[in-house]
Amino acid sequence: MTTKNYTLLTEFILLGLADTMELQIILFLIFLVIYTLTALGNVGMILLIRIDPRLHTPMYFFLANLSFADICYSSTITPKMLVDLLSEKKTISFAGCFLQMYFFIALATTECILFGLMAYDRYVAICNPLLYTMIMSRTVCLKMAAGAFTAGLLNSMFHTSYVSSLPFCGSNIIHHFFCDNPPLFKLSCSDTHLEESILSTFAGVNMVGTLLVILTSYSYILFSIFRMHSGEGRHKALSTCASHLTAIILFYATAIYTYLRPSTSYSLNQDKVVSVFYTVVIPMLNPLIYSLRNKDVKKALWDLITRERIPSFL
Repeated sequence: MTTKNYTLLTEFILLGLADTMELQIILFLIFLVIYTLTALGNVGMILLIRIDPRLHTPMYFFLANLSFADICYSSTITPKMLVDLLSEKKTISFAGCFLQMYFFIALATTECILFGLMAYDRYVAICNPLLYTMIMSRTVCLKMAAGAFTAGLLNSMFHTSYVSSLPFCGSNIIHHFFCDNPPLFKLSCSDTHLEESILSTFAGVNMVGTLLVILTSYSYILFSIFRMHSGEGRHKALSTCASHLTAIILFYATAIYTYLRPSTSYSLNQDKVVSVFYTVVIPMLNPLIYSLRNKDVKKALWDLITRERIPSFL
């Protein structure tokens, strides 16, 4: 068995999203606005759920956790991307690259699980309303949320340690704007087909598993909704579920396109565009989707603005 000497890389160079400074400045301004809206929207959602007693339910508890995950998720990628858009040399240290990957995968996994938990919560609320408070007790919800974040951290630990142990030699240029599995596999000196297959399997189990929970839950939900005699109850249930389904479709469509398609169809430019959508844009859209399409959230926000309900800590 022969031993190969590989050059020890201490940093990577991120190519980013644009080639010209003019375009980089335009993108910087656009993404700065998006990131600001993401932070304000998600922090605002968390505070609104915290201060309004009407939103102290399991559904909004999971929504607050989703907003927290979105803030962290976006902050893992966007600040570094904004700095790089104004920098000539877009470098990231070896340790920094895999630290970014670790938190990105952990939070993405957590989001998948939270979407599944939110679907299950809606299933219990609509299909088993008499048992809802017992099944979705505060203790159960806390354990579910803690399990989602723990599973994300453990799954990411496996992914990151696996990829970081690969031998890297030659070029240290990553054809992306952040450290992700597909472009890093391209830089490895070894044959990564086995590693890619294993990691794709893990990603598939997470995505497909949570997606099955979501589809199963909503199959029962839709069946129960159409059996409702009250038109108002049917409309309210559909309105609540529509917000959740919109967020799910946006997240899963882009994630499945990126991570569950054959590696032979991998396209650097296409993946960059799709990655912008699910790492930068979707975390901004989630609070908008849940606020604009949710009567309870809109009512709580309006009451707060008009001071009809004064927060207890003010």
